[in-house]
Amino acid sequence: MKVLLADDHTIVRQGLRLLLENKAKIKVVGEAVNGREAIEFTRQLDPDLVIMDIAMPGLNGLDALPQIVNECPKVKIIILSMHIEENYVARALRCGASGFVYKGSAFDDLELAIKAVQVNKTFLSPAVSQVLVDGFIGDKEEQVSQHDFEQLSPREREVMQMIAEGCGRSEIAEVLSISAKTVDRHKENLKEKLKVCREESIVELARRFGLTENFYSQ
Repeated sequence: MKVLLADDHTIVRQGLRLLLENKAKIKVVGEAVNGREAIEFTRQLDPDLVIMDIAMPGLNGLDALPQIVNECPKVKIIILSMHIEENYVARALRCGASGFVYKGSAFDDLELAIKAVQVNKTFLSPAVSQVLVDGFIGDKEEQVSQHDFEQLSPREREVMQMIAEGCGRSEIAEVLSISAKTVDRHKENLKEKLKVCREESIVELARRFGLTENFYSQ
């Protein structure tokens, strides 16, 4: 099995590589530091499995996930993250993730996830499963906001993430190869779809829905 690692923390990638290659006898064919690299390296390296974090700069794992699934449908994807809020897990599974492993788990959980996806099964860490159960039986006060977020286009989510990361109008336009006026139009669409008036509210929602490293605290 060939594995691609996608995580913006070098020490995490190095530790995973050692564990996968030495303990699980799995070949790591590449390392990506953000969602865009994960997509490009998947195209180039043709891995069997991508193990990917959520919070990465530029393009996060949840937005990279559907692009990888659409372009490389045979590739399995396991999300490995500290952030296991219900909306992240549900979105990952809806977008095609084959597993979701809590980063605070023992390496055994990741090994179980890899074995599960090899036989086309879905694996969730116990902590992740509990989050889904709690959400199912609890109240749904945030459903409307989650629904609104899911109506955003991939490009609108990219702009939203870059706004939250402090990128200015010109920088967003340059990175995404669009005009400054198009950036402004995306901002207005974001405000309309998310029912907010201020850019600061866009930033807060980006944190809440896992588009930036600065996750909101409950």
